Amino acid sequence: MDDLFPPFAPDPNDRPRRFRPVPFRMIAPNMITLLALCLGLTAIRLAFEGRFEPAVLAVVVAAGLDGIDGRVARLLKGTSRFGAELDSLADFVNFGCAPALILYSFALHNLKSVGWIVSLVFAIAMCLRLARFNAMLDDPNRPEWKKDYFVGMPAPAGALTGMLPLYLHFLDVPFPQWSTGLILAYELVIALLVVSTVPTFSGKTWGKRVPRDLVLPIFLVVVVAFGLVISFPFEALAAVSLGYLCVIPFGAVQYRKRLRREGEETLPAETT
Repeated sequence: MDDLFPPFAPDPNDRPRRFRPVPFRMIAPNMITLLALCLGLTAIRLAFEGRFEPAVLAVVVAAGLDGIDGRVARLLKGTSRFGAELDSLADFVNFGCAPALILYSFALHNLKSVGWIVSLVFAIAMCLRLARFNAMLDDPNRPEWKKDYFVGMPAPAGALTGMLPLYLHFLDVPFPQWSTGLILAYELVIALLVVSTVPTFSGKTWGKRVPRDLVLPIFLVVVVAFGLVISFPFEALAAVSLGYLCVIPFGAVQYRKRLRREGEETLPAETT
């Protein structure tokens, strides 16, 4: 029996494992991502409590932080595979689960099972869109100009435009009982745009070089925009959402023109 339970005697030559310190520049972007994730989870709690205004604002701030963490990581040279995976998981919660549950608590629960199915479709569409985005990052043959466009509506834009009925509700737009069906149809359209292949402007390559004579006007525009968002948050969110939806067809047309131009340029090279 002594052989079955041998006494434990630590090896005196076994040195404790020492972990290498992690630079703060690698941690800072992940802290921003985790802060955004906390806001998304808090938005879900606020929706369950019927506090829709702070819930929507929490998702909006999370979207703002989502646009910052990647840029901070590249600025500090703190990009990592861990950070990329954490960002994708946080985006699914912030822009998939949180808006779907907020909308369900706001209006879609009136349709019972049908409303819940649409909420599921909205959340799963965000998950599929993020998975496709991550897969396309590893494509080495993607032309450089295509970085100006997203394939389908990006997740933050889908979440913010998907909550347009809430913005209108906060602006005292009446929503009669029959309008729940319209909200359901609208959310389905947003979910389809998210998983579609419709090209939309990304803006990632804009602003690398700004003409000197446009610097001061840009500063003024930013100050005015900030003042409008602070003073009239839901009016601004509604206007931006409607404007973004109107711009989508123009982005698709511009994408097709550039794709056609690329095909015309490569065709003579192949014939020669």
